[in-house]
Amino acid sequence: MGNFYRDNNDIQFLFRHIDLGKLAKISEENFRFAGEFESAPANADEAIQNYDMVLDSLGQLSADFIATRAEDVDRQGNILNEDGSVTRAKGIADAIEKLGKAEFMGFTLPHRFGGLNFPNLVYSIAIEIVSRADAALMNIFGLQGIAETINAFADEQIKQQYLPDFAAGKVTGAMVLTEPDAGSDLQAIKVSGHDQEEEKPARVYQDAEGNWFVRGVKRFITNGCGEILLVLARSEPEISDGRGLSLYLVERGPWVKVRRLEDKLGIHGSPTCELFFNDAPAKLIGERQRGLITYVMSLMNGARIGIAGQSLGIAEAAFRVARDYASTRKQFGVTIEKLPAVRDMLIDMKIAIEAGRALLYETSRVVDMHIGGEKQLETNPPEDKALLKQLKNNSRKYKRLAAMLTPMSKYYCSEMCNRVAYDSIQVLGGSGYMRDYACERYARDARITTIYEGTSQLQVVAAVRGVCSGTAEKYLTELAEQDYDENIQDLLEILADGTKKMNEAIAFIKGNGNEYMDLYGRPLVDIAIDLINGYLFCSQASTKVDMQVPLAENSQADNGKTITIKQRKAMIARRFVTKNAPEIAALTELVCTGDKSTFNEYETLVGPVLAE
Repeated sequence: MGNFYRDNNDIQFLFRHIDLGKLAKISEENFRFAGEFESAPANADEAIQNYDMVLDSLGQLSADFIATRAEDVDRQGNILNEDGSVTRAKGIADAIEKLGKAEFMGFTLPHRFGGLNFPNLVYSIAIEIVSRADAALMNIFGLQGIAETINAFADEQIKQQYLPDFAAGKVTGAMVLTEPDAGSDLQAIKVSGHDQEEEKPARVYQDAEGNWFVRGVKRFITNGCGEILLVLARSEPEISDGRGLSLYLVERGPWVKVRRLEDKLGIHGSPTCELFFNDAPAKLIGERQRGLITYVMSLMNGARIGIAGQSLGIAEAAFRVARDYASTRKQFGVTIEKLPAVRDMLIDMKIAIEAGRALLYETSRVVDMHIGGEKQLETNPPEDKALLKQLKNNSRKYKRLAAMLTPMSKYYCSEMCNRVAYDSIQVLGGSGYMRDYACERYARDARITTIYEGTSQLQVVAAVRGVCSGTAEKYLTELAEQDYDENIQDLLEILADGTKKMNEAIAFIKGNGNEYMDLYGRPLVDIAIDLINGYLFCSQASTKVDMQVPLAENSQADNGKTITIKQRKAMIARRFVTKNAPEIAALTELVCTGDKSTFNEYETLVGPVLAE
């Protein structure tokens, strides 16, 4: 029997390296639910044991059931029925049923609704595991943020009506944001393009009794055939920007029709729908005018962390195909993993995945700290003024940090995923281009990760604000002040020098305005991510976790069979930090060139628009 949780040594290590007990105490609100709900843990050890048991069960289900059906799901896809409903691929439908029966569809929901009440960090691990098995299924499993948004912002009646069904896996959801004329620019939403029958602007409106209705078109809706739809719509026609948007809950019914299914490059098991709302009854979530500014931004941040986890799962699956192939495929009388070029590719793929995992898990930890602090301030603030002040300061710190790390994680992991999937095909050569091997599917599935839930370019725009505002510098200073082993002190010096270079680049950018910041945001964000990951690897290399990991049979290590995780992480930290140091210097030099030809010479360099 396979297990996508137990067979991943890096996940096993990070599960023990990160202070999950602290996150459990926050999620369980100092374990006050233990006497009220049977599923609630009484202490940190019990909570961690629960996390481990659930991930173990999910890892087995992913390996033995979900992954074995992924190829058929990819080939089968979804079917649009004449009545506007959708029939999912059998493997997806069966997997959703099993996930629901196993009570895996309410990872972060509170106990009182039948949820597991797990930290976001554990949910990120789960998303990675499921995505390794089938990235398309993750697009449904990973939409639990729909329920979390309802829990965070809806009134109690709506929560009681819908959240138990989410936790039980009886319903799935969709976030219905995009419109034909409003892609990433959500402020441009009308409610949608044009009414199919009447060809007039679609709208959300109220009747005489104050009931809400939605009419119009939405496009590119992941799992748009789900039972519960959160619809972003313009409730204030006189306000043209994001302040005029509200969020509504619409149940699937005869008033919602799937007009078409998108014919996509990858993630074929995930239905991407164009929806027509025909005077669909709607329930307002929270308050009017906060739909985009508060509710959807919270939902999008969770979704972006989910896509980072999806990217990790795809990359892990693609790497394993390449690694296995390289260890058995012979060319020129040797297995191809003995060829320096192939060996170097595999090492870079492996370390890139572990860097993405370190960044995502740290981001998830920070998000848990932020959410926990906000919840305590709202429900149970300390009476002591000094403690209250400290809690408020920490809450603001984690909010700023989460706002920077979330787009960083989505950007880094999705770009890394595409590189690893592409290189996996390269390692297999011509075989990798054929459907005989799964790596061509992984490459097709990977491509969307840099696009949906905000393109890489938009993630950079969001992240670079955090870098230039001082958040990155403060965070790197905190990381530098942690305790590290003596044998990696030289790496810390390299990272400190890299931080100075980052600050030089920031100062230069600030002297050239916001437009220049957006132009050179990507290299600056790359510098910050490399430094953060460098410190995270150094922290892992200084771990107290006592764990042995296996070596490849042809390893030249002294023991020939296993090595401590601490020794291995020290090797990774050294290769990562020293290899990236020249790149950081080069990126700093690039940022400081002052080259503005993109602005001044665009028309000449790109050439005229050519009429067909």
